[in-house]
Amino acid sequence: MSTEVEQGRVAGEEPTELKRVMGPKLLLLFIVGDILGTGVYALTGEVAAEVGGAAWVPFLVAFVIATITAFSYLELVTKYPQAAGAALYTHKAFGLHFVTFIVAFTVMCSGITSASTASRAFAANFAKGFGLDSGNATLVMAIALLFMGLVALVNFRGVGESVKANIVLTCVELSGLLLVIMVGFYALVAGRTDFSRTVVFDSPGDKNAFLAVTAATSLAFFAMVGFEDSVNMAEETKDPVRNFPKMMLTGLGITGAIYVLVALFAVAIVPVGELSSGDTPLVTVVETAAPDIPISTLLPFISMFAVANSALINMLMASRLLYGMARQEVLPPFLGKVHRGRQTPWAAILFTTAIAVGLIVVVTQNAEGQVISALGGTTALLLLGVFTIVNVCVLVLRRDRIDRTHFVAPTVLPVIGALLCAFFVGPWTGRDGLQYQIAGWLLSIGVVLWAVTWFANRAIRGKKTYLRDPEDLAESEGSVN
Repeated sequence: MSTEVEQGRVAGEEPTELKRVMGPKLLLLFIVGDILGTGVYALTGEVAAEVGGAAWVPFLVAFVIATITAFSYLELVTKYPQAAGAALYTHKAFGLHFVTFIVAFTVMCSGITSASTASRAFAANFAKGFGLDSGNATLVMAIALLFMGLVALVNFRGVGESVKANIVLTCVELSGLLLVIMVGFYALVAGRTDFSRTVVFDSPGDKNAFLAVTAATSLAFFAMVGFEDSVNMAEETKDPVRNFPKMMLTGLGITGAIYVLVALFAVAIVPVGELSSGDTPLVTVVETAAPDIPISTLLPFISMFAVANSALINMLMASRLLYGMARQEVLPPFLGKVHRGRQTPWAAILFTTAIAVGLIVVVTQNAEGQVISALGGTTALLLLGVFTIVNVCVLVLRRDRIDRTHFVAPTVLPVIGALLCAFFVGPWTGRDGLQYQIAGWLLSIGVVLWAVTWFANRAIRGKKTYLRDPEDLAESEGSVN
């Protein structure tokens, strides 16, 4: 018996063929890196536009909801310490193949919308960094499309993601946000802040404070997603039952504190109207707070690096998850084609890239300048739906008892989590109707593809359409914001 398996059994874990290489510190960096990304770099201004100076409140509410849902994920990942995800938990809880498929397809769609958001944010920062006209929607869209094509080429070539690479990327993403916070303290000492603005609610139209906060939270939640992706590292984590709860909650706490500080300084330094007028709000904050220090020229490139990483990882996830569903014959078989030379799923890459390109073009033409908020809000909408189901799964799977110790969330938390996530999915939050249209069209594509495959399997192959091995889907599941 191998040492790894013996250690796993001593710790009460299931044996695994994967090497357990991630200790507590590496796991913490992985979780923080997954959460940090496009959201706070691109959406701080959009959130401020919804609530005025109290832009920190939606980030705080989003943090609370994410933390409650994290308790559900912790119970499931320590109970089933496999490379798993929402689709697997759904299948274990309900055993309905179509429902499992919808959850998996929803997660895939969230990866595409998240990558599309990141590509748009990359384009805006690219234009800002190289002195181009960042207000020219056509130019920014063209850069975003070219960037998405580059992501597809890298995806096609094949990318081996490693923990060490994630550490480097996390440090770059974190450095940009710490730079904003440091500049904020510099502005505070220099007397260039007005914190009285941070307690002012100023919503557009006739929204009251509650509706304004819920609308902004439904958008700010995009900045908190990513923590759920860490459960896919369960089989490569040392003693996950012991380490996951501490590190996931610590990671959420660190990112939540950073987001609230960034939002507070952003509004205290830049008037809301100016902050919400562009797609590079943190660059505006640094330029306003420290006009005499040339560090503002660096931030657009840090932002580009951070969101580029998010786009690539999400498109990798989306294409591999689509490939997995095609290989299990719940989607058309051609989507499971693999290039002989590169050994990458070229058909799935082309299909997901085509959807992303279509999203960028259509949303740019219909979102009236609010492209990033429309795409980021759709990502949050899709994942909030998935989180609602995961919170319910925790309660359903309480009947499945196992003969070893695992993390158990207080029963009230999955109940509250399911209710809160379901609430923020609804239109009563003031969420832009365009987000429901985008989500509806994306899920409709999945249902149509399932129906076509079901008919072909029945009429031509004489087979049933079902997920033969849901565990295989979990290896690529998750979203980084």
